[in-house]
Formats: sequence, C-alpha cells, structure tokens
Amino acid sequence: MPVIKKRISIKDIAKQLDISITTVSFVINGKAREKNISESLTKKVLDLVAELNYQPNALATSLRTGKTKIIGFLVDDISEPFFAGIARRIDEIASNLGYKILFSSTRNDTEKAIELLQIFKDRHVDGYIMALPEGLEEEVKKLIQTDAPVVLFDRYVQDVKTDYVIIDNENSTYNATEHLIKNSYKNIGFVTIDTVQQQMVDRLTGYEKAMGKNNLPAIVKKIEYVDSAGSIEEMIRFFKAERQLDAVIFAANYICLDGLRTFRKLGIQIHKDIAIVSFDDFEILEFCEPPVTAITQPLEAIAENVMKILLNKLKKGGKSIENMQVSLPTILNIRGSSAKK
Repeated sequence: MPVIKKRISIKDIAKQLDISITTVSFVINGKAREKNISESLTKKVLDLVAELNYQPNALATSLRTGKTKIIGFLVDDISEPFFAGIARRIDEIASNLGYKILFSSTRNDTEKAIELLQIFKDRHVDGYIMALPEGLEEEVKKLIQTDAPVVLFDRYVQDVKTDYVIIDNENSTYNATEHLIKNSYKNIGFVTIDTVQQQMVDRLTGYEKAMGKNNLPAIVKKIEYVDSAGSIEEMIRFFKAERQLDAVIFAANYICLDGLRTFRKLGIQIHKDIAIVSFDDFEILEFCEPPVTAITQPLEAIAENVMKILLNKLKKGGKSIENMQVSLPTILNIRGSSAKK
C-alpha cells in the first residue's frame, strides 16, 4: 500500500527551526526586512523551505489575505491570433508577479459567457480582463458596481463605465483606405460583420470617411457571421455581384481568411485582379503571393497597458479610482497586395 506523504506546513518549518509560525510566515511572504528579521534567520527559513519543497496552501492563503492571485480572462475565441498573442504576453507578466490566469472562450455564445463569468466569481478571481462579448453588457455593469476590478480591451461599450485599452480603429481604416486611393484604386470594397460592436463600427466609419472625402462610392458588405462556411457563401455572392471592385479591406483577420478562401474558389488573384488590406496581421498573410498588406495591432502594448491598469486597480484594493481609457495607434504593414496599379 503506497505511503501518503504528509503535506509540509508552516507549522512544521517553525517547529524544526524552533521559531514562531509568524516569523516563518513573514519570511515566506517577503516581509523579513520590514519586520526586522535577521538575514541569517531569513536564509535558514528559505533554505529549509527549498529543502522540504514547501508549497503554500492556496485556499488558506486566499482566506487569510482575501486574494486568490487569479485573474479571469474572457474573449470570443482564444485561438484567434489576435487574442492568443495578447493572452501570451498577459500570462508572462502575470506569472512574473505570482498571478495565474483562467483563460476562457465564449464562442459568441451569450449563455456560455454568463456561465463563465459566474465561474470566475465562484473562484473569487481578483480581477477580470475581457474583450466584452456581445450580450454581456448588463452582467459586466453589475460586476463593476460591486467594485470588482474590470479592464476591457479590443472593444468597449460607451455606457459601460470602466477601464479599457483599445486601438484607434477609425484612423486605422481611414489611413488604409487613403493608402489604396493614393495607389490609384477607386472601387474599394469593405467587408465586415453585421454588428453593433463599437470597434467594428469605428472601422467602418474610418473607411466611409476616407471614401467620402475622395468622392468615391462606399461599397460595404456586412456578413451575418455564424461560421466560416456561411461567410464564404455570402462573399462569393458579393464578389460576383461587385465585379467592378479593384480593392477590398477586410475588417478582421478571420474575415480576411474567409476572403482568401473565397478568392481561391472564384479564381481571383491577389493584386492582379484585386488589391487587399486586412485589419489585423497574422502569419499566413506573409506567405500569400504576393504577401498581404495588413493593419498591425500593437499586441504587446495592449497587453502591457491592460496589466498595468489592472494591477493598479488591485493595488487600490477595490477603492474607487478614476477610469483609464487608453487608445493606441496601429501600423500599416505595407506589402505587395496593395502595390500601385
């Protein structure tokens, strides 16, 4: 019969060194200098902690401190390159500070999003990082009213008063449209999804402003997005009907990917038949022939700003502080797909 090893506790360490449990606790929690504990005793405690491979009881620690050192991270789809890139950097920052992240995807399912939010609450997460899913606005408002630290990114809702980090969506598509116009493209389409999400609305606004300024017709396709197959079917009909198009801007990387699949089905060649710009860069675009121009979001800067704001809120311990709204610029990564006619 296997022998079950007893879990090492602070009490065991204190007993072995013949010192108080409080002293051991201060050393383990990095308060030795603050509590005037000698360096030699601190070293003895830390050496024994390492030797015995002491692991603090997370539940006991959270009950004592009121902190779980866990952050909830909620997005539509964690596998998307944009969300995955931000999640990776947030995880790095959090790990270095002793935090764990609960990563979850809503898959555009409001009921699932509400369920995941409840799981976060049940786990008593210290803070929430969210690309606000559609339909979750009221739930998030209630959460904010409890003084829970919440930071939104990628998208925001004007009447949800909290901290957020976004990019300048409107100017990003405005500049991309101007780039195409300067390269002699006149019949420029814009493919997006049919949504009220503010970031998508802003991207469409930027395109329409640039087209209006240059007295060119705005040719917009709004997809009722359910899945990739349905998206491709809608695009096939759109590009067959709008044969005059000489350029197109896709409003997100997953829409661009469906667009590339559509072009393959229709035998449309990049640049030769139609110029392309994608909102969001991702690796596949570099391997197209020619490579595809893309609006590149500053993933590291987004992640670092999100964590900076959240950690500041956690430090304030739920006390009311002025909300921070950060808007970051993008870079237009110009490649062969949008070269001059």
